[in-house]
Amino acid sequence: MKVERHEGDFVIDASLLGELLNVPAPDVQALMRRSEITSLCERGEEEHAGQFRLTFFYKGRRVQLSVDEAGRIVRRSVLDIG
Repeated sequence: MKVERHEGDFVIDASLLGELLNVPAPDVQALMRRSEITSLCERGEEEHAGQFRLTFFYKGRRVQLSVDEAGRIVRRSVLDIG
């Protein structure tokens, strides 16, 4: 499983994100455009240098993907935060 990097930005497949957020893949892009799915990108420091944490939120669900510089997912978590 991999996240693509394009000109410094991360691109995640809608089918993967939809699966993790319990959203049909065709709806993901529209939900993001309407800011119903929001995201955050953090760059690792010190012992986490070279890694990024991508966090997505939708209706009380948080998905975090930790990826390396090549876009390989090294850790993922899903949390229902009600």
